[in-house]
Amino acid sequence: MSTKRKEKSRVISQNRLAPGIYDLRLFTEMAKEAEAGQFVGVYTKDASKLLPRPISICEADKEQGVLRLVYRIAGEGTAEISTLQEGQQVELLGVLGSGFPLCEAQGKQTVLMGGGIGIPPMLELAKELKEMGTEPVIIAGYRDGELFLKEDLERYGKVLVATEDGSVGTKGNVLTVVQEQKVNAEVIMACGPMPMLRAIKSYAVQQGIKAYISLEERMACGVGACLGCVCTTTAKDPHSHVKNARICTDGPVFEAREVDI
Repeated sequence: MSTKRKEKSRVISQNRLAPGIYDLRLFTEMAKEAEAGQFVGVYTKDASKLLPRPISICEADKEQGVLRLVYRIAGEGTAEISTLQEGQQVELLGVLGSGFPLCEAQGKQTVLMGGGIGIPPMLELAKELKEMGTEPVIIAGYRDGELFLKEDLERYGKVLVATEDGSVGTKGNVLTVVQEQKVNAEVIMACGPMPMLRAIKSYAVQQGIKAYISLEERMACGVGACLGCVCTTTAKDPHSHVKNARICTDGPVFEAREVDI
């Protein structure tokens, strides 16, 4: 069980993978605790921004203590983070959130679905699943032919691609691939934009299979302080007695039937 704390990390490298998409590698003890589906808060040097920017964990090398974060520039905070260079220090808060339940995939046909900036968390997930003997099918949905992380994903499972513009793979989205390629799943694990997750939930309910979805797109501060990421749940919280949950602390991963999205 990881404990949430602040820690100074050192930048190993940073590279641009695609327009607005950056690959940041950090040396930090947090890498040894990180699990697929969790995230860290990255602080900026701007004193007016008190809260860290939540960024999902793309990959964690526990032996070397290297954390890989692949993120999209979404505002001033992430724009500043994209300027970090080798040797600089950056403060992290972590490790945060609940990850994907790997035990649910044990011995089952598992399909991972990542859309856009929801693709990076699928890499650590695919790696951890393969290490436990479950090689997943990975469906990655992109806007166009900028297929960031595709080669990385191929190390851990069969990768099928969908592009919105039809330039590579199947024209459409991740569920278009499921239909056209006749992909069978006993368990789905997914991260991506909300319309994609709604469609996956509907598909999973219709097919009678379990789907675990990461709602990280809805997070703001990432630490439960701003209450900007509250989602409606299908069951009442035993403590607050209301039907809601904070995505950043109760999630970001939920069983699809548990949340009203």
